[in-house]
Amino acid sequence: MEEELGRCRRTLQRLQRALEEEKFKVVYLEAALQRRGGEGGGGEPPAPSMTGPLSLVLLTDFNYGMEDYDAEGNEEPKAPPGGSETMPYIDESPTMSPQLSARGQEGGNGGDGCESLSPTPADGLGTVVSDAGKGVDMRRLVLKDFLASEEMYINQLEALLLPMKPLKATATTSQPVLTIQQIETIFYKIQDIYEIHKEFYDSLWPQVQNWDSSVVLGHLFQKLASQLGVYKAFVDNYKIALETAEKCSQSNNQFQKISEVRIQNIVVYLLLFSSPLLYKPINRVTRSTLVLHDLLKHTPSDHPDYPLLQDALRISQNFLSSINEDIDPRRTAVTTPKGETRQLVKDGFLVELAEGSRKLRHVFLFTDVLLCAKLKKTGVGKHQQYDCKWYMPLAELVFPSLEESDSCPHVHAMPDHDLEDMKIKISSMKSEVQKEKANKGQSRAMERLKKKMFDNEFWLLLNSPSIPFRIHNRNGKSYLFLLSSDYERAEWREAIQKLQKKDLQTFVLSSVELQVLTGSCFKLRTVHNIPVTSNKDDDESPGMYGFLHVIVHSATGFKQSANLYCTLEVDSFGYFVSKAKTRVFRDTTEPQWNEEFEIELEGSQSLRILCYEKCYDKSKMNKDNNEIVDKIMGKGQVQLDPQTVQTKNWHMDVIEMNGIKVEFSMKFTSRDLSLKRTPSKKQTGVFGVKISVVTKRERSKVPYIVRQCVEEVEKRGIDEVGIYRISGVATDIQALKAAFDANSKDILMMLSDMDINAIAGTLKLYFRELPEPLLTDRLYPAFMEGIALSDPTAKENCMMHLLRSLPDPNLITFLFLLEHLKRVAEKEPINKMSLHNLATVFGPTLLRPSEVESKGQHLTLASDIWSHDVMAQVQVLLYYLQHTPISFAELKRNALYFSTDV
Repeated sequence: MEEELGRCRRTLQRLQRALEEEKFKVVYLEAALQRRGGEGGGGEPPAPSMTGPLSLVLLTDFNYGMEDYDAEGNEEPKAPPGGSETMPYIDESPTMSPQLSARGQEGGNGGDGCESLSPTPADGLGTVVSDAGKGVDMRRLVLKDFLASEEMYINQLEALLLPMKPLKATATTSQPVLTIQQIETIFYKIQDIYEIHKEFYDSLWPQVQNWDSSVVLGHLFQKLASQLGVYKAFVDNYKIALETAEKCSQSNNQFQKISEVRIQNIVVYLLLFSSPLLYKPINRVTRSTLVLHDLLKHTPSDHPDYPLLQDALRISQNFLSSINEDIDPRRTAVTTPKGETRQLVKDGFLVELAEGSRKLRHVFLFTDVLLCAKLKKTGVGKHQQYDCKWYMPLAELVFPSLEESDSCPHVHAMPDHDLEDMKIKISSMKSEVQKEKANKGQSRAMERLKKKMFDNEFWLLLNSPSIPFRIHNRNGKSYLFLLSSDYERAEWREAIQKLQKKDLQTFVLSSVELQVLTGSCFKLRTVHNIPVTSNKDDDESPGMYGFLHVIVHSATGFKQSANLYCTLEVDSFGYFVSKAKTRVFRDTTEPQWNEEFEIELEGSQSLRILCYEKCYDKSKMNKDNNEIVDKIMGKGQVQLDPQTVQTKNWHMDVIEMNGIKVEFSMKFTSRDLSLKRTPSKKQTGVFGVKISVVTKRERSKVPYIVRQCVEEVEKRGIDEVGIYRISGVATDIQALKAAFDANSKDILMMLSDMDINAIAGTLKLYFRELPEPLLTDRLYPAFMEGIALSDPTAKENCMMHLLRSLPDPNLITFLFLLEHLKRVAEKEPINKMSLHNLATVFGPTLLRPSEVESKGQHLTLASDIWSHDVMAQVQVLLYYLQHTPISFAELKRNALYFSTDV
């Protein structure tokens, strides 16, 4: 009887919805006929034949199922009177599409029809799950439930599209209700979303109906996920759509002149239904993401569907994480004493340069004001609060032009070697913390260690940013923040400028208003902790250590030709660092870079891609660093998920950025795998071949590849910012490698045409692929012991003795490279590469032992790139770089003359 009652209720709801739809169609058709009759007669349109009460009936019908939602379109189910079971409109609306209803009824007798596609009641679900052992496929159960909700969603989209056709029909007449532009704004991308889901449903439905456990349908979810860019465009337009609908209902005089009741019915329908329905698409993406989780849970890893579903899940998760949703304004808003609502749009920790010193601030961007605050120090057990340092109404906020930048204070950048030293200290402490955890050390010792690590990480966070972000008050007051990347600066600037497009008024907050606003910050904030390792929970991801290979393929969506390039950033030690840059693709709307980069990760969790337009106008010069300011065309970010990235296969993805799409692929290689020294099987080449073999074959003292790369870098790369640190294009590096291995006659021409970062990358790759390190496996333990000596004289004697112990080809090549790196460091003010930076790049490359020697030397943190061994390798090279010039003749105590011309 209960089952029968449930079926009856669902049937009744279906009929009610069908009746509602027919009533609405009647209104539209009558209105259209009256309009046509009015136009034909050339006079005023005839009065509506429908009476007022019928209009009220329609308004009542429009509210069907809406009582379960608040004014902001948020779902709040209420218990129906008398215990009757009603379904809210958005999540449980019954089938009303004739096609979908017919499809559901086809299999009604077979047990797989409409009933099986309806949401399963709680009692029924228990029955199905209990039969799982009898052969019921959990994948099918998940898909059936999802297909039922997908059917409902398509119906809801149909309801939302219902007014569009009659509105478009009137737009071409002499008395339009709305303009084509207004209609397109209100219904932006809804038709596209409907078609995407209709196609998905039509493809998935027969697969579920004719179920087979071997059926492959992951490609359908993959295709659905690949079209999520449409949702992003929809979300970006959402507020404008709603505002347009509201303005049209209030100010369009045609509503009073032409078929008043019917026209207002259209707008009433639009306002009542669109508000909650416009929230629906993003909820739908969230739902499909959860379904993908469930499907993966019940799909064997060797099933053909598994990698497809995994890829679809990754794309969906990246999409959701990239969207700043404003779905529930109540959680991000504060009500002022005057009763106004002020919403928090963005917040985060920024470094402010105030009174000549760096201060860490928590900055809050509300709909009409920017507030800079500091977290107060409070006693144990007391509620934390923010102290407002200053605030600025957005109506008064302006960004300075480049010409005005010279009036601002000079930004003192912390020397790179100090930052690198601090990273080493932090990494060393991380290792100690891990050891303490493994040995179940005393909590006091652990707490002291964590406190010290936090202090060091805080220092790094405070001193690493160097990119200025200035804001001015129209009254003359200026504030200066320092950020770590262009991405972050663009994010804040765009968020502020977007809010400034609205009609904002200036104001002065009273002490009470300021207290209320500041008091709300602690509750409303979205960024809760300073981004340091010490604040992470033990179960949080430590990030990825190793090498990320990224291919930047192409970009589309540019409205006019430009000189375009991309940069890649990854997070490291709490802030982002630029790691790679494509070449500039000139005068095009569709750049095709197809460039591969190898990016070193140091506990990284995110990859950012920024697309720039290259500027060659010297008048647009930043007075801080004498660099021409390039325009950011778009930016995007993806999370680096070890589960999906850490495979041998490339993962292709697309980042949406302001209407621009950048296509890229990536794969990850752990540090242990990527840094293995594997001897070459071909002794005829130079890569992977012992240095003594190469020099003997060439009859030279320094390998030809080393001499040519060094010469080219010194000729045109010594002034290049980040030389040896910025990755070269991997395909260019591989081309140079092949040419050197083949002893190509065109090598000099290739070098002169090749990007300088690729040449620098080739030199690093040569030393990295030597079958044993340049400073040899045999002497490696002695180098580690020598650099640890504390007595300066003993260390000097030991380190020089070790150099004398090297084979001649190794020693001469090492000294040759040493002098080159010193010349590069002399240009540090221009190329930003200090001796410490160069030691960090080349230390592990020149000293890291081969695989045979390093077996069994397992570290506490095997994945930590700043392990004790790596730190020692950096220190060894830095010792020699900081040493006075070292003569080969003096070391060998003979008359052998060493010349770089050999």
